Amino acid sequence: MTEADIEAVSAVRVRGWQTAYRGLMPQAYLDAMSVAADAERRRSWFGRRSPEVSDLVAERDGEVVGWACVGPARDPDIAPGAGELPTPKPTAGELLALYVAPGLIGTGIGRALMAAGTARARAHGFHTLYLWVVRGNTRAQRFYERAGFVPDGAEEAYEVGGSSVPELRYRRRLTPEP
Repeated sequence: MTEADIEAVSAVRVRGWQTAYRGLMPQAYLDAMSVAADAERRRSWFGRRSPEVSDLVAERDGEVVGWACVGPARDPDIAPGAGELPTPKPTAGELLALYVAPGLIGTGIGRALMAAGTARARAHGFHTLYLWVVRGNTRAQRFYERAGFVPDGAEEAYEVGGSSVPELRYRRRLTPEP
């Protein structure tokens, strides 16, 4: 992904949320999502992201149709050494995002992004890859399970538009058990 891709990535992300989370999040929140506002936040973050974060895009006929992002795991229970100085190199990664243009779901773009993201995670030295999925997003849960992810029992909720949205954490080992 380059900075020039940000607007297109934001369009894929916003349309992805509006499609995938219908009925799982407040509709007023989804309807109010703005590609321009998302792109502005993404631009601000893009130049400051860690070198261990990889943003990947899928293109079809020169148009961005998918986006994935992997980086170090953020959860303290799976990111050993958090808060220690010097910080040890993280061994757990996280699939921070994976979105495909809604009309192209099921065409292999998500699988290609997953493969590329997994390869990047391995290249960064991550032994395990985690992700969070909104409870009730059965299409995404099936996709991740087919990709080898399993729920690890962690659950967390966050607030979206005044409602609590529960998420489930999944994990996938990237290297053989020691």
